[in-house]
Amino acid sequence: MTEPAAAGDQELTRGLRGRHIQLIAIGGVIGVGLFLGSAKAIQGAGPGLIVAYAVAGVVIFFVMRALGELLVYRPVAGAFAEYAEEFIGSFAGFATGWTYWFSWVVVGMAELTAIGIYVHYWYPQIPQWVTALCVLLMLYGSNLLAVRTFGELEFWFAVIKVATIVLFIVAGLVVIFFDVGALGPTAGFHNLWSHGGLFPFGVLGVLLALQMVMFAYAGVEVIAVTAGEAEHPARTLPTAINGVILRILIFYIGALVIVMSLVPWRELSPVISPFVVVFDKIGIPGAGHFINFVVITAAASSCNTGLYSTGRMLYSTARRGHGPQCFARLNAQHVPSMGIHVSAALMLIGVVLNAIVPEEVFTWVTSISLLATLWTWIAIVVAHRRYRLAVAQGTARPVAFRMPGAPWANWLIIGFLLVVTGLLALDSGTRVALYVGPIWLCVLVIGYLRMKAWTPRAAAVTAAGDLPE
Repeated sequence: MTEPAAAGDQELTRGLRGRHIQLIAIGGVIGVGLFLGSAKAIQGAGPGLIVAYAVAGVVIFFVMRALGELLVYRPVAGAFAEYAEEFIGSFAGFATGWTYWFSWVVVGMAELTAIGIYVHYWYPQIPQWVTALCVLLMLYGSNLLAVRTFGELEFWFAVIKVATIVLFIVAGLVVIFFDVGALGPTAGFHNLWSHGGLFPFGVLGVLLALQMVMFAYAGVEVIAVTAGEAEHPARTLPTAINGVILRILIFYIGALVIVMSLVPWRELSPVISPFVVVFDKIGIPGAGHFINFVVITAAASSCNTGLYSTGRMLYSTARRGHGPQCFARLNAQHVPSMGIHVSAALMLIGVVLNAIVPEEVFTWVTSISLLATLWTWIAIVVAHRRYRLAVAQGTARPVAFRMPGAPWANWLIIGFLLVVTGLLALDSGTRVALYVGPIWLCVLVIGYLRMKAWTPRAAAVTAAGDLPE
């Protein structure tokens, strides 16, 4: 086991094993998007939501394979920002690193909001912001531990989520095929088309659901953030990527098919996790309480992964000279603690929003986070295309783990992601993201120009033997 380094050591340790990486990636993506976000999406798309998840899942497959090829080429922390800088340009690297950090800060707000909503199942009198604050403080403390400890915690958090979904799918199949329990007489796959058809709101309903669907998949790329701390990255990362894609498709599509087969989609509440509703109706004593505990754990786990990601991304940006050098320092546990301090502090904005606008905050933060995530995915796919051109020109080395379908797949993915971006304008709640986007772009441009002006002075100070603040 790697010993903790001194606080002044600036290198991350490779303390994450293959099982950590696979479960961290799964744990990061199985959170509020599935357990709560799907409730609202079902009301807007009906069973057509399954098609939206399937189509989006195919797109995510290609994004992850593109990312996997780049990771095998050069496994580093904050990978996609590094690739954007190397193959697209300096500003692309700067913007991608900071935008990905921003997306996880906002995801953290969404997960904290969801936890506050889940707790209302037991204690409706507790304000959402109180729960959000308590959970944030707990997760903030856990992220200051050594990375191996974090990996173990996330591994077991993810095991709980995965085991629960598998149990749910198996239990649902037993109810459907053997007419077991209170839902047995009415449960069946016919519920998918017997209440208005597969597409009760037409194609438009499916398109509008893509916002929440793509948000639900956000976080799958966190596997790249672990690259700088992975043992044997050339072996573990491709295995983890291939495994994660298949499992996520099973967990999302399989779970939603079972949900809407057990209970007609019109009977599900848009503000309560459909998994809680279904377990309540199955008739097993205490099942609803158990699943509510699990979804709280799931949201906390995803937020925990977000804090991990933000700290490493700020570490990476600082190491590349794209941010204050205080973020590049590690504490005695080899953790980039300053980035975690700042990220957790900004997540407090989510606590404030839960106190001011508890009804609107979930839609706002999920759409804003999605816009930032779409930027990251587009940057990955563009960087991959440029990498392939560099390989063809002999300026970059080829690798065996390759994305199929390039370059046509690259352009199709980019087009799909741009369409999803445009769809945000069709709903007043998600439209908020398109107002925030230009503001964030202005912040990035100003920050980049200041960074370019600051770099010569910083280099002079570093050459003199001091680490610039």
